[in-house]
Amino acid sequence: MPLNTVSVAAATAVLGYDMLSTRNDIATAGRNRVLRALGLTGSAAAGDSALDIYVGTVRVATIYNSATGFPSNDAAKFPTAYAVPPSTPISAIVVDAPATNPLNLLIDV
Repeated sequence: MPLNTVSVAAATAVLGYDMLSTRNDIATAGRNRVLRALGLTGSAAAGDSALDIYVGTVRVATIYNSATGFPSNDAAKFPTAYAVPPSTPISAIVVDAPATNPLNLLIDV
């Protein structure tokens, strides 16, 4: 699967919100997958928002927004190589909500 961007408004990205809840094409699949890279941008200042990334019930990463604004492909700065079994959900849970402006998650699965 290619690099995907998921954008969520600051008013929606409250604590506990799953940024992948509306993207079933990314969150679940009936085949083996590999979580290759992650990136987070947006909000009012770099470092003021965070997501916990889960594969099933296992937290595999906590990422902070590295910049404001909309991301480029270079924003996927957190390389991973985490195997995701078939039908296992991937979640991106907001643990530090943005003050203003949308959050933009880049995910390569």
